[in-house]
Amino acid sequence: MEPEMEDKTLEQMNSTFMDSQTDERSKKTTVFKTITNGPMTGSRKRPSEGNYEKEKEVCIQLFDQWSEADQVEFVEHLISRMCHYQHGHINSYLKPMLQRDFITALPAQGLDHIAENILSFLDARSLCSAELVCKEWQRVISEGMLWKKLIERMVRTDPLWKGLSERHQWEKYLFKNRTTEVPPNSYYRSLYPKIIQDIETIEANWRCGRHNLQRIQCRSENSKGVYCLQYDDDKIISGLRDNSIKIWDKQSLECLKILTGHTGSVLCLQYDERVIVTGSSDSTVRVWDVNTGEVLNTLIHHNEAVLHLRFCNGLMVTCSKDRSIAVWDMASPTDISLRRVLVGHRAAVNVVDFDDKYIVSASGDRTIKVWSTSTCEFVRTLNGHKRGIACLQYRDRLVVSGSSDNTIRLWDIECGACLRVLEGHEELVRCIRFDNKRIVSGAYDGKIKVWDLQAALDPRAPASTLCLRTLVEHSGRVFRLQFDEFQIISSSHDDTILIWDFLNVSTNGQTEGRSPSRTYTYISR
Repeated sequence: MEPEMEDKTLEQMNSTFMDSQTDERSKKTTVFKTITNGPMTGSRKRPSEGNYEKEKEVCIQLFDQWSEADQVEFVEHLISRMCHYQHGHINSYLKPMLQRDFITALPAQGLDHIAENILSFLDARSLCSAELVCKEWQRVISEGMLWKKLIERMVRTDPLWKGLSERHQWEKYLFKNRTTEVPPNSYYRSLYPKIIQDIETIEANWRCGRHNLQRIQCRSENSKGVYCLQYDDDKIISGLRDNSIKIWDKQSLECLKILTGHTGSVLCLQYDERVIVTGSSDSTVRVWDVNTGEVLNTLIHHNEAVLHLRFCNGLMVTCSKDRSIAVWDMASPTDISLRRVLVGHRAAVNVVDFDDKYIVSASGDRTIKVWSTSTCEFVRTLNGHKRGIACLQYRDRLVVSGSSDNTIRLWDIECGACLRVLEGHEELVRCIRFDNKRIVSGAYDGKIKVWDLQAALDPRAPASTLCLRTLVEHSGRVFRLQFDEFQIISSSHDDTILIWDFLNVSTNGQTEGRSPSRTYTYISR
């Protein structure tokens, strides 16, 4: 083919292609104008039926010839020309088309486990609603044992649920796979509201002061007073003014063992699964085997009474009437070495607490001091109490302290600000503990007070709403207490240990704040 002929052929081909493209665009434009021109954009009236049907048919035929991308582009242009009223109609039309019942669709594809996993994130109210959607959703929930999984999730994350599962014996039906024999989903479905009812009852008992009381009388012949205690589900370990440590069975309230060796009152103690560590007015710290009661180690460092101690994760902190704080490394019960001595308080250091970030100490000099746990360097002082500080607890950013000025103060440890002052005790506040809901305090006025922690942290809450209940049973100064979701256990100068049970409450003739008691008396020899 001649070059000139080839050029003419190519030119004709290009012209034909361009004409086809122009025709295609022209058709789209024509269709677009056909649809959008006229009263449709500004009025809700429809043109004459005859013209509309013919034009619509032409538009649909052309629309079907275009690619998906061109169709989308055309519809976008079309929608942009419509009014809000028309957009609403289109939205109503599209909504059901875009909805997909994937919970029903997944099992049809053999993916039941994915549907179960999605629904397992629902809370109880949502799970109830999901059961009502359709039979297929109900089947997925039932066969997936989702009520069981919900209860297991609550038990893993909430101490109150965990405690109830242990005390009411339904823990044995949890955390078992499908190959073992477990009750049907209906059992867990009916169990859930019963658990909620139990929780509401316990909360009401705390608010109203309803409790059953058990009393351990641990009188000794020469002196009286239970200075410190700690408990678990099986035992209570107490330190007494008569220089002894007594271990009590928590169920029978009988004395299981007496540890002797200190030559002064046992003022503080802490134990774990291996050891009991005690501090005494004889200035020593002793380490005992928790199972045998054998003395494993005696630490002689402080010059005066050891008033308080804490240990955790290989670190122990002790404080003393000698105004100092000692930081110890605990490699083992028999290998404990002094790391550092912290000085700065101008009176006896009555209490210490710590975590990985801070060591916190409180003193008769009216101050709380904060120290770095890693470097043992001084960080800051919290000032505010008018008299000496007898007790405190520290967790996260919150410090709660009790003082001989009869008040309790809440502090932000990071900025040193006093967040709230709680007033109500009539004498020195000797012991204090808090969890996520409550503060429980004991004082030399013989009273134990339960406070609303969340309300205390809210500056808008009136002071009159903060104390939930005052418990009066001790006839002497309250020295120490510990509590959990179900009970308070306290000790006093009256030589008793009291167990205040808010779970197993008898309603027969009981008055609020006081309750029937069971007493066990031990006379030491």
